[in-house]
Amino acid sequence: MADRYLSFTGSAPGRFLTRTLGLPQPVPLRRWTPQRPALDGVLLIRTAGTSALADPLPDDLGLPVAAEAEHPAAVLVDATGVATTGDLARVHAALHPLVRAIATSGRVVVLGAPPSPTDHHQAAVQQALEGFVRSLGKELGRGRTANLVRARSGAAAASTLRFLLSPRSAYVSGQVIGTGDDAPEQLADPECPLAGRTALVTGAARGIGAEVARVLARDGARLVCLDVPGAEEALRATAAALPGGASALALDVTAADAAERIAAALPDGLDVLVHNAGITRDRRLANMPAERWSSVLDVNLTSVLDTTDALLAAGVLRRGGRIVATASIAGIAGNNGQTNYAASKAGIIGLVRSLAPRAAAEHGVTVNAVAPGFIETKMTAAVPLFIREAGRRMNSLAQGGLPVDVAETTAWFASPASAAVNGQVVRVCGQSLLGA
Repeated sequence: MADRYLSFTGSAPGRFLTRTLGLPQPVPLRRWTPQRPALDGVLLIRTAGTSALADPLPDDLGLPVAAEAEHPAAVLVDATGVATTGDLARVHAALHPLVRAIATSGRVVVLGAPPSPTDHHQAAVQQALEGFVRSLGKELGRGRTANLVRARSGAAAASTLRFLLSPRSAYVSGQVIGTGDDAPEQLADPECPLAGRTALVTGAARGIGAEVARVLARDGARLVCLDVPGAEEALRATAAALPGGASALALDVTAADAAERIAAALPDGLDVLVHNAGITRDRRLANMPAERWSSVLDVNLTSVLDTTDALLAAGVLRRGGRIVATASIAGIAGNNGQTNYAASKAGIIGLVRSLAPRAAAEHGVTVNAVAPGFIETKMTAAVPLFIREAGRRMNSLAQGGLPVDVAETTAWFASPASAAVNGQVVRVCGQSLLGA
């Protein structure tokens, strides 16, 4: 659905009126296209004091690096060595002269270190970077974003930095992302990172799921698209539109034999499992019958737990595989009339945090989640006008996201180069004012 307010603010009268009245002034976001795959401009790299990275940052972060620029596309500040409150002044000094000059739809990424469990001064200062970055994201405006990456290794952080410094992360802001120490896989073709890999996307008939399938196929994956039998016609149309011999699997993920049928459809194994299927049955708890509660929990959480366990135990997910689940900011902040939905999505976050280290150790598989905010879909188009407008404007970018924003984040998680990204829940919400 068209965002008429966004279009209006792009006109001369709209800019004048919104500026005069102090209303939000969103700008169209720069998203990835084949014609413009990178941000326009250069990357400035600054170090706040001394870097504590175990190895240097890679040379290629998706943008040409310059010493100075009048309007940089992005600024990366290495604050991994910041360990005292006095050191925080170096972060201020690095960014203060540059903030106003950063180009529209530009990026600020602060690279921090994991807080120390034994040095409370370092831990306090590194945690301070989180408040700094979240606040900066709310100040930047003009489609610009700010994010914090916690890393020990420059090489291990490379995939995350490339994503955050690219148009693919247009609707990701105010996020804190931790990376481990696993060495990234060298990609034979960075433009086609999922070549030779098989991906299964549930809830793929339409909306966000269909867009996730499209982006994974764009990146080279062979797709198996899954949705309920009632959506089979749309499901087959989605699969038919994808390159690489995509197939359609009409299946209710809550069925007792769902995992067995998925395994049977994947005789050669699976590399990427995307849990996107989900439903809502909204009603306040006092008015919610048991069926509305249980149906949402069954689809959104129980089926994810059961199929994940079964596919891991059966070895269907190959080593080097990726599990990406769909949470929601409702699971972080709660939502009126959505106790069932919020419970199910908070459960996804619990699953990711608990399973991720064990899945990596035992199966060589990473587990992460995307948590969408207000995304422009047919479902949100049916929301009453004033609630819909509030959802669009109550974030730092003052607009709704698109299904492709969720899909791009999923593709970054799914990449073989993202081996060091595990146990993360990243909100794709334009830094919504709800939640943290």
